[in-house]
Amino acid sequence: MVVNQKISGLAAVMNAKILGSGERSIVLAHGFGCDQSVWDKIIPVLSQSFKVLVFDWLFSGAIKDQTLYDPSKYNSLDPFSDDLIALMEELKFGPVVFVGHSMSGMIGCAASIKRPDLFTNLISIAASPRYINSEDYKGGFESNDIDTIITNIGSNYEAWAVAFASVVVDSKDPLSVKRFEKCLKKMKADTALALAKIVFGSDERELLGQVSVPCHVIQPGKDVIVPVSVAYFMQEKIKGESTVDIIEDAMGHFPQMTSHIELLGVMRRLLEF
Repeated sequence: MVVNQKISGLAAVMNAKILGSGERSIVLAHGFGCDQSVWDKIIPVLSQSFKVLVFDWLFSGAIKDQTLYDPSKYNSLDPFSDDLIALMEELKFGPVVFVGHSMSGMIGCAASIKRPDLFTNLISIAASPRYINSEDYKGGFESNDIDTIITNIGSNYEAWAVAFASVVVDSKDPLSVKRFEKCLKKMKADTALALAKIVFGSDERELLGQVSVPCHVIQPGKDVIVPVSVAYFMQEKIKGESTVDIIEDAMGHFPQMTSHIELLGVMRRLLEF
């Protein structure tokens, strides 16, 4: 069921849709290289209990006007949090449960610090405040690993997209591998390069100490992008109430696509629907 709400302005540009008719509201925000289709397997269930807002970030290949993504403006994750707040205000949508996958987990944290009144809960899925290891922190990558990723995106984006999708999505679900690969290939190569530098080079660890909205950290047990230890690091550093759930048998970085039954089970327990 689609809520009868005329979509215009920023919401139209970001392909926003409101589905369902529950008492509570939930926002689903995709990560790097994706679009809102990554949520397709869980929306039918969530929309029975929530009003569900989905949208595409301006970097997504699903955005009609690809010139709207300006790398000089989006030079950190912070401007994305401003877009999220503006979108919710325009649609008068809130307060919400915010579900952020990957980079959107940290975008939700940033938005909740600016506007805690708009959020009842944060759920981060396979999110990380920093991807690069340091002396006292295991992010999962060495600096030269990230340099190699950036070089490969810059030299042959199409080939990198195929290889990256095959590594980060559970190979036992080839349809989901192909879906993510297709999403990646719809992104402009220069957009992907600029965004990859921001995401993989980010260090948002200090942000966690300012998050006061209750936060649930959900992490796949076998994610090649984010180690399980990052989920516990986030729980330890988040200022407000926080919990961790590890989906032990979930392979890859996209549980909403490849372990959606298990993910929904965790969300049902956390949100009591």
